[in-house]
Amino acid sequence: MFDQIHEECGVFGVYSPESTTSVVGDTYMALYALQHRGQQSCGIAVNDDGIIRSYRDLGLVPDTFNQRVLSDLGSGRMAVGHVLYGASNPERADAQPLVVRHIKGSMALAFNGALVNALELKEELELKGAIFHSNSDAEIISHVIINERLHTNSIEEAIEKAMDKLKGAYSMVVMSPQKLMAVRDPQGIRPLAMGKMGGEIVFASESCAFDSIGAKFVRDVRPGEIIVVDRSGVRSLESHCGQKSGLCVFEYVYTARPDSVIEGESVHMARKRAGAFLAQEHPVEADIVIGSPDSGLDAALGYAEESGIPYGIGFIKNRYIGRTFILPTQKERERAVHIKLNVLEAAVKGKRVVLVDDSIVRGTTSALIVGMLRDAGAKEVHVRISAPPFLHPCYFGTDIPSEDQLIAHNRTVEEIRDLLGADSLSYLEMDRLYEMAGGKAICTACFSGDYPIEPPKEDIRGSYEK
Repeated sequence: MFDQIHEECGVFGVYSPESTTSVVGDTYMALYALQHRGQQSCGIAVNDDGIIRSYRDLGLVPDTFNQRVLSDLGSGRMAVGHVLYGASNPERADAQPLVVRHIKGSMALAFNGALVNALELKEELELKGAIFHSNSDAEIISHVIINERLHTNSIEEAIEKAMDKLKGAYSMVVMSPQKLMAVRDPQGIRPLAMGKMGGEIVFASESCAFDSIGAKFVRDVRPGEIIVVDRSGVRSLESHCGQKSGLCVFEYVYTARPDSVIEGESVHMARKRAGAFLAQEHPVEADIVIGSPDSGLDAALGYAEESGIPYGIGFIKNRYIGRTFILPTQKERERAVHIKLNVLEAAVKGKRVVLVDDSIVRGTTSALIVGMLRDAGAKEVHVRISAPPFLHPCYFGTDIPSEDQLIAHNRTVEEIRDLLGADSLSYLEMDRLYEMAGGKAICTACFSGDYPIEPPKEDIRGSYEK
């Protein structure tokens, strides 16, 4: 809520052999399914025989796209879509997809991730005369690609050249007048998947977007891979493949929807495994296991099944308040927690409660929730976290703040427990993260400080004005 990590973005792209209005409808429905990845802005760009029309604005998908807007986008053979969460206050200029027209044609780009060399690239481009209208890494990437396109024979070759200069995490879909391309960074930090629906080829940040439109998952885009789709079919460019890779572990812990499958692993089952590991390593005598909606529910179910303690519903969530519901003062934020979550007193009164959540960032909301359970009559509150303590910031697209804002920084688990007011507190052990992810290569830098890419010398997350 106000103390949780945040998602960054969701991307979607579709290529149809024939021009049809369904590419707009498919993109709209897919963005609806990806709404959890970003609620600040959204947009759709449609390619109709080389002419790209687009609409983007601040707000949620159903609020931004009414029937008139969707009709005005018309039909086409290709479309790309985007939902955004940004670390700073959003502006309409930051909304994506970004549509650019240049001397060799036009391009639409939807991007998820973060560049660690954004500041250096921006300064280099500005010295060459580039003008920027947003604080978006997507705009920097578009300039880099276009500069390369001026000296190459194809858009995919330009993207390959651009990837030599881009350092960081990125999954993106790029649309030119004739082609749709899906691109994933060489470390594979951010997810990207390919699906198929009849003759259509689709790409999305998560497989749940495919389910929403009736498409079938084909495979994940490989780290460093560029997949090109045009009238001649589908082909893969692998010049940047083969480097050491690792998916952001928080796709499994928090970011992705439970019904998604990422790198061959069910997100729901990964979270259940995390809960089971917590029960094995940090057991406690209790009467009920509850999860903090929604990110702690799957792990709570795993804890309950492994421990034999009954699983129950401890909170009722007001689903008419989005994740970006933020108020300016601490007092208002505290009151808003009660608006968003209400304890089911009949389930917890007089009981020893195990509360399972995915993470603790600053700790303020976690302390409020523990207090709410006690006010509702819980006899004991034992907090179990399905991830290790946050010790380091993330520079790759997950909004984990600097060390001095993290409650676990320079504090012991017992000191954190005292601050939360819990009877006990335990975290998932680091070595169980890899088991939780099914043995897949993962990035754990926010816990370990072992960054897959050297972090920027200056922390510019959320603003290029620093």
